[in-house]
Amino acid sequence: MNERTGVITFKGGPLTLVGDEVRVGDRAADFTVLDGDLNSVSLSEFGGKVIVITAVPSLDTPVCDIQTRRFNQEAAALGEGVVILTISMDLPFAQARWCGAAGVERVKTLSDHRDAAFGMAYGVLIKELRLLARAVFVVGLDGVVRHAQIVSEITDEPDYDAALGAVRDLA
Repeated sequence: MNERTGVITFKGGPLTLVGDEVRVGDRAADFTVLDGDLNSVSLSEFGGKVIVITAVPSLDTPVCDIQTRRFNQEAAALGEGVVILTISMDLPFAQARWCGAAGVERVKTLSDHRDAAFGMAYGVLIKELRLLARAVFVVGLDGVVRHAQIVSEITDEPDYDAALGAVRDLA
């Protein structure tokens, strides 16, 4: 598996990403993760919609909390043709608890803890921590990646305007 350095840091310290970089124009790789009921969920199940994939290290951290709440808030204005998936290495039970406490209902939280299939397919698995880098991908109806951002410092928020602009251009 490909390893990349110099892409992200954590509080200034360099980290290694595992997997190939996903670029705009690439076909979105399918992957399987777990939902809150421990059911397998694949990206292909969301075909026919514009898909926003937000990756976070852990929902129980301040920036991940802010990011997920922001996308949950924005989801209402994006319409039924858009689905927002937030993927982390958190256990599905922890994700469900967090969503209930945070009132997050429009974003689907999914867990990559079992196989790290998403993290490796999208090149956002952090080797040193076995967490996901902070990232946002937007996939069009044609299954092609239309927006890709890996946030260089994982304690920073993503560029919401760029991601949401890409979604609005597709929806």
